[in-house]
Amino acid sequence: MRFELLNTDAQTKARAGLFHTPHGTIQTPIFMPVGTVGSVKGVTVRDLHEEVKAQIILGNTYHLYLRPGTAVLEAAGGLHRFNSWDGPILTDSGGFQVFSLTGIRKLTEEGCTFRSHIDGSKHIFTPERVMDIERSIGADIMMALDECPPGTSDYQYAKKSLGLTHRWLDRCFKRFNETEPLYGYEQALFPIVQGCTFKDLRQQSAEFVAAKEAVGNAIGGLAVGEPAEVMYEMIEVVNAILPSDKPRYLMGVGTPANILEAISLGVDMFDCVMPTRNGRNAMLFTRNGIMNMRNKKWEMDFSPIDPQGTASCDTAYSRAYLHHLFKAQELLALEIASIHNLSFYLWLVGEARMHILAGDFRDWKTSILPQLMQRL
Repeated sequence: MRFELLNTDAQTKARAGLFHTPHGTIQTPIFMPVGTVGSVKGVTVRDLHEEVKAQIILGNTYHLYLRPGTAVLEAAGGLHRFNSWDGPILTDSGGFQVFSLTGIRKLTEEGCTFRSHIDGSKHIFTPERVMDIERSIGADIMMALDECPPGTSDYQYAKKSLGLTHRWLDRCFKRFNETEPLYGYEQALFPIVQGCTFKDLRQQSAEFVAAKEAVGNAIGGLAVGEPAEVMYEMIEVVNAILPSDKPRYLMGVGTPANILEAISLGVDMFDCVMPTRNGRNAMLFTRNGIMNMRNKKWEMDFSPIDPQGTASCDTAYSRAYLHHLFKAQELLALEIASIHNLSFYLWLVGEARMHILAGDFRDWKTSILPQLMQRL
């Protein structure tokens, strides 16, 4: 696996590159649809390829570990064969899900003990166990186990948490280096920068992570309630330290505006549940603004859902029809909205890439940002 940096925008820190993986080359900057339990909700693999134009998707270690389980995944030959997605896959460590299980998990130096949200059974995630699970899943990119502290954490807790994350990272790399891929292709381990919203902790973590000389690096613990301006400040602090010849992945972010701003700060990879989750709740993102398809204003609007959209459903169906589907609680509404939003996100990062290569990214970003976030 290797990252090929093609161009850096002269007026910002935006980058365009190619990330070569065993399951294909990813054009960066890129958005990665979230496939929590091995599927992107409401979207088939065919539609991911043909409509969304996805290049890489995510799986969730916590959910895949609980169901279907590593025995099934290994018998299938890994997640790629199990879900029929032949492109690159990234798996998170499951840490964020475990730490969100307030009241049914316990954090120690060894790892995190938790009870399944499915049946209450008891489990433990250690750095070593997580590496083994991600080997079983067979993702091209594996994420290290880290603690994602609350955005409201005070300095002392954030510092203590960061120390634990760094010790766990050492154990992740040790286990990763002691084991081999199970399915005949290379896997990469990405470490994660933490440190909440404290500049010195972020710098310390970025230096620790950069020293690992990993194939790529991630920035975690942002978009968890802090103001957007603070998030951008932390990204800038971290990217000043992370190596420029490796891809940078900002975890769990975010709105179209968040993504464009982060691209301008030198981020290459993104994921977020927002396009599908918001789509299932009738919110469509378009290049002209945001549409709530439950609003009565669309009831008699027989124009295409999005005349400038990139998915076939954008012009095949009218706004009035999609409004009707949501009002009738028809499952087709969720599918159409999810495909639309994902294809829009992929279009957005594709346009950003084109303008980075053309050298006019800043002017394009400045012109499109106001219209992206207006309500239609």
